[in-house]
Amino acid sequence: MSNSPSVPPLVAKTHNSSWSAAKSLELYGVRDWGVGYFDISASGELIVRPTLDDKTSQVALLDIIKSMKARGIEMPSILRIENLLDERIKALNEAFKRAITDYNYQNQYRGVFPIKVNQQCHVIEEISDFGTSYHHGFEAGSKAELIIALSKIKDDQSLIVCNGYKDSEFIELGLYAKEMGLKCFFVLETLSELPIILECSQKLGIEPLLGVRIRPSVVVDGHWNEDSGDRSIFGLSTTSLIKVVDQLKRSNMLHCLQLLHCHLGSQLPNIRNIRSGVLEACRFYSGLIEEGAPMGFIDLGGGLAVDYEGTRTNNHHSMNYRLDEYCANIVETICECLDPLTIPHPVIISESGRSTVAYSSILLFNTLDVRDHRPVPLPDRLPEKSHELVQNLWQVHQVVSPDNFQECYNDALFYRDEVRELFKWGQVSLSDRALADNITLAILEKVAAELKYANKYYPELDKLPEILADTYYGNFSLFQSLPDVWAIDQVFPIMPIHRLHEEPDRDALIADITCDCDGKIDLFSSAKGIKSTTKLHSMREGEEYYLGVFLVGAYQETLGDLHNLFGDTNVVSVHINADGSYDFVREFHGDSIADVLSYVEYDTKIMTEEFRQRAEKAVKQGKITAAKRKQMMEAFKDSLDGYTYFEKEEH
Repeated sequence: MSNSPSVPPLVAKTHNSSWSAAKSLELYGVRDWGVGYFDISASGELIVRPTLDDKTSQVALLDIIKSMKARGIEMPSILRIENLLDERIKALNEAFKRAITDYNYQNQYRGVFPIKVNQQCHVIEEISDFGTSYHHGFEAGSKAELIIALSKIKDDQSLIVCNGYKDSEFIELGLYAKEMGLKCFFVLETLSELPIILECSQKLGIEPLLGVRIRPSVVVDGHWNEDSGDRSIFGLSTTSLIKVVDQLKRSNMLHCLQLLHCHLGSQLPNIRNIRSGVLEACRFYSGLIEEGAPMGFIDLGGGLAVDYEGTRTNNHHSMNYRLDEYCANIVETICECLDPLTIPHPVIISESGRSTVAYSSILLFNTLDVRDHRPVPLPDRLPEKSHELVQNLWQVHQVVSPDNFQECYNDALFYRDEVRELFKWGQVSLSDRALADNITLAILEKVAAELKYANKYYPELDKLPEILADTYYGNFSLFQSLPDVWAIDQVFPIMPIHRLHEEPDRDALIADITCDCDGKIDLFSSAKGIKSTTKLHSMREGEEYYLGVFLVGAYQETLGDLHNLFGDTNVVSVHINADGSYDFVREFHGDSIADVLSYVEYDTKIMTEEFRQRAEKAVKQGKITAAKRKQMMEAFKDSLDGYTYFEKEEH
């Protein structure tokens, strides 16, 4: 079913405020991390802007949420924009095509998507469907992933690259694929794999397509740099590589060795690392040709980064290059290395997973509550017999000014901490403790107001926004939907999807609904670097406030866990049409409570019977009536069928 567009044209200013859409675009860096896929409308709504037939369409995310709710699909949900997945595949292949033309490269590019980055069926199917025109293939690192590749690939010219440990069952599947006409490469990670491959090949009478994964010496920048260079846990050493060549020569199968695999690392922020890595890979490639291997394919692995920060730097969560620059550096470096040796140009393969799928998925959730850190209005004067330290805080509050706000900040925290210490020993009353905390908040707000206009930097006040930050409680599980935030301090773009024509007035951090102190987001990207808070709007009574977490298509769903037994969220895939309408292509309802209980080996039939027995016992004891028991059983069964996340009652 299609939905008609309702997004007004983009404008700069709202009618009732000096705040503007342009200011929100700048504040949240939408055009930096969004690479043209997202913008803000005149009504202050975040819009997605795919390009179809050279025409840009635009749809408000809030409109899609309303359509989801009308279909009974509640928050939290993963929203997939199929167009953006298609655009990323097209962008990667077309960028390599331009570079190949520019440098007169005498071969072609073949992309393979690493299934481990996002194994969801509808993602793989879309990559297979749209990627067929570019002969875009798959990388498989396990038997299960190889089965996915074999069943979903539709084009005989597309490649399947098999990495990871491979047993005989894995190898037999790959050999059968080759016999059916698919180009399925086994990449040797260790010496121990080669005898298994040779034995299976001899038994089935099918020659394998072989590759070798080398361990480059280049130490890269980025989060995973400790696993690069000589410390990489994957790949053959130069000594092992020569042993592979010698064993293939003895088996008269050196002609099967056609691919060199060189994976520099994941999320590489610095283009210089890529050029250095390709240079070294070419030396290995030419060396294998000197040894007599025919070669013909060079696989440069993953590494193409996503600019989660939008800062275009070599920070861990950013990248200091564009897609065209990435492709041009690879093609140019191969030409410079191989042309003087008169070695034919190989087919270029990359396993760009993160950059392919990250943009297409958005985590959407509603805000359930806010823990407000604003002080309540202070009394006109202190109550009689207020503690001396409370009186000191009161005096500090009266004198905050541009000339002394740093001193007032230090005094406020000192007196507050003294009050708290005495409270622990019973020397300050509960009411004085509460009053002291409230006066301190009032002082800190005054200090923050003065700090905005200060003409110098006060490093000791860096923590002030965090101290004053509100906590916005989102209806999601960080551990299920954003595991990299918890595990590796990954930064994702996070922002409201509406009210963007209004100035966001609160510094905030975001907490999920798990019972865990780690279930929070307190790292946010900004034009000035990573911050511990972000700007959000004050909540309005009776209104939903929706936030989006962007660029979450890579790894997050696969790595999510069942912390507090919060299960998979709802997932909706939409395709946006050229006229701005959109189709709901796929809908997947998230886990029910019964689903997640079954994952941890509970039998819900047994649990229902155990609850029934307890309720019946209560009837016999006169604690409840039989009618009440019926009501309780219905509630128990309804809960088993319900969503694991917070469900608001419809009025």
